[in-house]
Amino acid sequence: MKVAILAGGLGTRLAEETHIKPKPMVLIGERPILWHIMSIYAAHGFKEFVVALGYKGDMIKDYFINYHLMRNSLTVNLANGAATAHHECPEDWLVHLVDTGAQTQTGGRVKRLQQWVGEETFMLTYGDGVANIDLHSLLAFHKRHGKLATLTAVRMPSRFGGLSLAEERVDSFTEKPRLGEGWINGGFFVLEPGVFDYLEGDDTIFEREPLENLAQDGQLFAYRHEDYWQCMDSMRDVQLLEKQWAQGSAPWKLWN
Repeated sequence: MKVAILAGGLGTRLAEETHIKPKPMVLIGERPILWHIMSIYAAHGFKEFVVALGYKGDMIKDYFINYHLMRNSLTVNLANGAATAHHECPEDWLVHLVDTGAQTQTGGRVKRLQQWVGEETFMLTYGDGVANIDLHSLLAFHKRHGKLATLTAVRMPSRFGGLSLAEERVDSFTEKPRLGEGWINGGFFVLEPGVFDYLEGDDTIFEREPLENLAQDGQLFAYRHEDYWQCMDSMRDVQLLEKQWAQGSAPWKLWN
């Protein structure tokens, strides 16, 4: 099963970092948060990724093109520039890096990935959030309900999009609740190809009409994740994630 990751946004609320690099390349413990997210999936056996690039996407390409060499001891032949790596890379991932436009919105990016994920169930998440989520449990939940879309509901302050849940089905979707705390969209989606019918052009924002319409049609369910989830939306978030990683207490580290 392929995992799609939205990694093309401007990251304007993290301008201290994102004026020189795309948000998914902000480092946590000397590794980009994108690597941490991919490692969560890989720990569950999902190792084929389709990464939607946009803002400064070339930096993400450079990272993965050079990943094998930079993670190894090397012998370099200066006569011809050939470099030989002396160990295998510990990550056996297949990574597709797809240009989806610098100004494309989230729904438009998902739409542009349609030919890459094919006519099969796929996973989707954002390039700035980590969790200690059980992805196999999430997938089983999705299959049990047999609908087009499942999102992971988490609890965070009201600056994020709120959900109204009727049992497990999402009966309405509001992008910005006015006040209070409740369940919000934490990413970590499981989606069926039928979701693409809810997406239009590059200006489509996934979290607005598509999710709202899926909810109205009874096609959007929420998997409640009661445990750790953290997005990287500000320098304070970066510092928190960095501290947890440095102390060896990162809850999202599900791999050895």
